[in-house]
Amino acid sequence: MKRFGWIFLLVLAASPVWAAKNLTVQQLRELLQSDKQANKADEAVATDLKQVVLTEQLSRAVMNGLAEFLPGAHSTEQIYVLEARSALLPPPAAELPATPAPDAATQTAILNKAVDYATKTYGQLPALTATRTTIRFQDNVEAAAASSGMHSGATDSAASDPNLVNASQFVHYINSTESKIQIQGGVEQNPLAKDKTQWGANGYIALIANGPALASVISEAQATGKITFLRWEPVNGKAAAVYSFAVDKKKTHYAVNYCCFPDVDQAGMLSYSSRSQGGAPQAHGNLQTTTSWHNYKATVPYHGEIFVDPDTGIVVRLVTQAEFKNTEVVHQEDQRIDFAPVTVGSKTLVLPVKTVVNTEVVPNGDSQAAGKFTTRHTLFTSEYKDYQAGS
Repeated sequence: MKRFGWIFLLVLAASPVWAAKNLTVQQLRELLQSDKQANKADEAVATDLKQVVLTEQLSRAVMNGLAEFLPGAHSTEQIYVLEARSALLPPPAAELPATPAPDAATQTAILNKAVDYATKTYGQLPALTATRTTIRFQDNVEAAAASSGMHSGATDSAASDPNLVNASQFVHYINSTESKIQIQGGVEQNPLAKDKTQWGANGYIALIANGPALASVISEAQATGKITFLRWEPVNGKAAAVYSFAVDKKKTHYAVNYCCFPDVDQAGMLSYSSRSQGGAPQAHGNLQTTTSWHNYKATVPYHGEIFVDPDTGIVVRLVTQAEFKNTEVVHQEDQRIDFAPVTVGSKTLVLPVKTVVNTEVVPNGDSQAAGKFTTRHTLFTSEYKDYQAGS
């Protein structure tokens, strides 16, 4: 009974204090329509949206159609958060093609085209450079433990809401950054790998590992033998064949690398000198508490979905969801990469045009410390432009 009570406390400690509203995209539209009819202010609409958890994907096109119901910057911010957080979900059933699933032979043929494309075409791409613009959304920006001696320099861009227990617990816009990236053999090289920024200490996290390698993902999924046709879904104006897959810990090479987390056990250092003055010993010293920060590195199993053009075998979208133990300081890393034709010089190549990364971490380190922990959710949405041939 003690064990179950401890688990309950952990769940309770990690749970939000507000009741989430699970809504479909249509119900989201109805909520916004109702708010508009009630003449709710921007802050009030944003508050409603902060408590929504979508059960379906909110596409960019549908999101743009909701703009008329958004009275200001804060509600607009939250609709972008909902778009990012729902990016890995299937769209509403009404948006899916009514085409029946292909027979087993056709499913295999489409998948074989995808394998061939990933290894012989995409995996052999020339060296490229591009400009990547990344928007960061995050909650709990002030979650660094007071005992760490650190505090966050991040500020809440949304005004505090008196109706909420803690406004910072909700995901909101943090910043936008632009960087030059390199792609080698179809794999994006992470420019943060050599960055010396004290991520974690400044209230943020950084993903240091390179993104998922398409050729490697498909190869590992095929080796595991867990690839199954799932559905048809429109991507770039055409129905794509969607396959689900899973890669177990024996086959995986999926590497994650997060910076940074504090060590829970901190070292207290006391340096002093003792001298006798008039026969009375005296001690002089300086007591300091220091925190060391370390990366979280692991190779983890994962699952996801592959979206394939049935005619060409071109992969138009890749979804990966890393699998972590509940006791790790990283709980979630979900990624979606959208590919589309891009002109590079005189050639047209199918390249990443947008990515979404949804993460959950324990910013204070050991998630079992004191039977209580705080989680931090960070969303990264990136768009790519100015592709050029690299050296």
